[in-house]
Amino acid sequence: MQAPAAVVFDVFGTLVDWYTSISERARRIAARAGVELDAERLTVLWRGRYGPALDAVRLRQRPWCDLDQLHRESLAETLAELGVRLAEADQEELVAGWHQLRPWPGVPEALAQLRRLLPVAALSNGHIRLLIDLTRYAGLSFDTLLSAELAGTYKPHPAVYQTAARLLGLAPDRVVLVACHGWDLAGARQAGLRTAHLPRPTEWGPNAPARAVPEADITASDITDLVGRIALLATPASG
Repeated sequence: MQAPAAVVFDVFGTLVDWYTSISERARRIAARAGVELDAERLTVLWRGRYGPALDAVRLRQRPWCDLDQLHRESLAETLAELGVRLAEADQEELVAGWHQLRPWPGVPEALAQLRRLLPVAALSNGHIRLLIDLTRYAGLSFDTLLSAELAGTYKPHPAVYQTAARLLGLAPDRVVLVACHGWDLAGARQAGLRTAHLPRPTEWGPNAPARAVPEADITASDITDLVGRIALLATPASG
């Protein structure tokens, strides 16, 4: 693998903990509204609708719409499945929760360290406004924010990864995508990018079943290991 010229990161799950952040928000809203709600189950079911919602846009079954709208629609479907009624304002507060997710431990520091070596960008299915809010809230520092919105479709469509490389002014194989999701890594690899797997075993909660380790050019044990591996590739050997 040749020296990378930029690193792009998936955000949801890879850099931020959506499960804890959303379930805690749902619990607070339900308590305030006097509604009986299993916040963890709501969170998992809601996130479970994420992939199919993206596919509908990616496969051109519906026009482009941003993640807020997809989250709004899938939340209504999830609440209906659970037989729970929440006021519209409470639902909007839950949708807004995706703009305020806490980072996994060590992530802000790792991004700052990597940025001293080479350009670092977000590459997310979140739209630009969401990413601005999220990165400011979580204290994540990037050189730029690259959104699927710029390609008019969603990962893992190859256009998202190819658009990122083009906007960075690089050949795809000089860009490394870091993600915890096998489908994202596979999409990037098929689009010509290099890949790095960063495991997040509790992404879906503390009792989530173990997942197989996906194929990647780099397989890190944690974010500290990831930074070290990329640093070795990015730093020319002396002598």
